[in-house]
Amino acid sequence: MPLNKYAPQANTHRRTQSAILAGTKELIATVGLAKMSMIEIADTSQVSRATLYNHYRDKDSVIAALCESEIYRLIAIANSAPNAIDALELLSIQISTDIALAHMRIHDPAPLASALAATANPLWAALSDALAVITGSQVVADLALRWLVGQVLQPLTPDDSRLAAELLISRANI
Repeated sequence: MPLNKYAPQANTHRRTQSAILAGTKELIATVGLAKMSMIEIADTSQVSRATLYNHYRDKDSVIAALCESEIYRLIAIANSAPNAIDALELLSIQISTDIALAHMRIHDPAPLASALAATANPLWAALSDALAVITGSQVVADLALRWLVGQVLQPLTPDDSRLAAELLISRANI
């Protein structure tokens, strides 16, 4: 049986998208959302402008794809943890140490607040559902999600991440 002749194209497509999203995150961490342009995204991602526009129609669609990618990355990290405490600790550390979020706290607070308030977005449901499976409870998942959102604005140290995760799970299981 012949191999899928489109497989190499699909791999190239995924690599290009990954490069674009990584470049976008790097730009958010250095220049911020307001000062970032599609030209800069293409240059930082090392793709042509035509390639960038073949994948995304505008900066907002790139940002939306980056948000989706980041949420699913966090879900994968949480799912790889052996238990709920470790999952929450890993998520807390990822959120608290993210340099793009750190830059946004200072330079792009309005779009950051808007994104955090968009709880009707399906990405919030995906993260909540994953946390419910990990914690064994939708109530604990909702509490954990609010705790993690708080860390976007007030990051924790790695040690505090562990202590707070342990406290959250132990109090929830009372």
